[in-house]
Amino acid sequence: MSYLDRIDSYKEEMIAALADLVAFPSTQQPAAENAPFGAAVDGAYRYMLKKAEADGFAVFDDDGWGGHIEYGQGEKVLGLLAHLDVVDVGEGWDSPPFELSLRDGKLYGRGTADDKGGVLISYYAMKALKDEGILPRQRIRLVLGLDEEKGWKGMEHYLARVGEPDLSLSPDADFPLIIGNKGVLFCDLAGRFEKSAGEGLRLRSLNGGLAPNIVPGKATALINGPDYAGVREKLAAYRERTGYKLKAVGKGKSLEISAEGRSVHGSLPWDGLNAISVLLDFLQELKFANESQNDFIAFYNKHLQFYYLGEGMGCADEDELSGKLTLNVGQIALDEADFRVSLDIRYPIHGSEQKVFDALAAAATPCGYGVVKVDSKRPAYIPEDDPVVRTLIDCYRRHSGDTESRPMVIGGATYAQAVSRGLAFGPVFPGRPDVIHQSNEYFSVDDLMMSTRIYADALYALCCGEEA
Repeated sequence: MSYLDRIDSYKEEMIAALADLVAFPSTQQPAAENAPFGAAVDGAYRYMLKKAEADGFAVFDDDGWGGHIEYGQGEKVLGLLAHLDVVDVGEGWDSPPFELSLRDGKLYGRGTADDKGGVLISYYAMKALKDEGILPRQRIRLVLGLDEEKGWKGMEHYLARVGEPDLSLSPDADFPLIIGNKGVLFCDLAGRFEKSAGEGLRLRSLNGGLAPNIVPGKATALINGPDYAGVREKLAAYRERTGYKLKAVGKGKSLEISAEGRSVHGSLPWDGLNAISVLLDFLQELKFANESQNDFIAFYNKHLQFYYLGEGMGCADEDELSGKLTLNVGQIALDEADFRVSLDIRYPIHGSEQKVFDALAAAATPCGYGVVKVDSKRPAYIPEDDPVVRTLIDCYRRHSGDTESRPMVIGGATYAQAVSRGLAFGPVFPGRPDVIHQSNEYFSVDDLMMSTRIYADALYALCCGEEA
């Protein structure tokens, strides 16, 4: 039996392991003892370490910040950088998000595609070589990240202690290969409201979004006033004019207005519909007693509403290699005292984080608003003519039969940006629907198995065959 034949024999075991991992609701939660990212994330992490030890792999634990599973020999290290944390589930699931469901050849559950499936693809590719008795001339190290969706502090802690692999692959993006990732800047736009001196309609709160890197699918505002008939009339006219989904529901003496959008990954904001922008677009038709709230609504609609390329904030940029800058409004929290808006900006590989930040500040400062940097990721790029790139593309083409698709540069952030020399390699095949960060996330069984074969072949080519 060859190492590729072994992968087919793992099919039921892989599905069972994915079910076990999906059952951990591994959204980031408050730290627990020896679990910096919460008990659920730690549970998924300990599950993988225990499984690897039982299968005879060497394991390393960085005190709960992350760790690795290793196989092979030699001084060089090939890293497989994947993560076990997931984004919040949101709404609209047809089956329990933390219970693996098999329907029509598809494995549904939060984390199946991003990135618990990627963890298992990497693991079983390593296992196929090991079970076949192949000893790589490099160490193959599956690095388990635990907070990729929020901050990367765990990966930073782990790499500071262990050091970077010589080359890293991240199974957290698309085939055939991601040779470049745009830079990422997360920042908050914040400001305070003056106290209202007049009577009339009050905007008590406005909230929406699950995370900065998700286009928000829902946003809700709570208003107070002496009479809501005029508000309801304007809402009905707005719905008729735009086709957007909004509704108003009485909440005691208040009126709750909610907008429904469509969630997608924040690096492709035009593929979704931002519920925060829909709601604020409507609210500009109302006159609130607090003038500073009216000013903020006007600012938002002038500078941020549906301006996905940063043009409204003066930070638009592009280069030939990676295309245009993107800007996503991911979250908002507003009350009668202040507001905070979370922005996710993906800028071109040859762009400048500082230039983007300065443009945001220039737009916000005249209005008395501030911009606070929350986090950033540097761009990553390895040229298409690099020997490693050619090797990986060959492996992909050999198993997929796809000879047309080309290496890409994307806006999505991956652990390839956490290291000096990294590439994102699969596992999503060209033409597949984008289900990352969405309800009813899934990974098809066929794609899971083919991805594992591609990875096993790539590990053999890079670590067992001729030097790339």
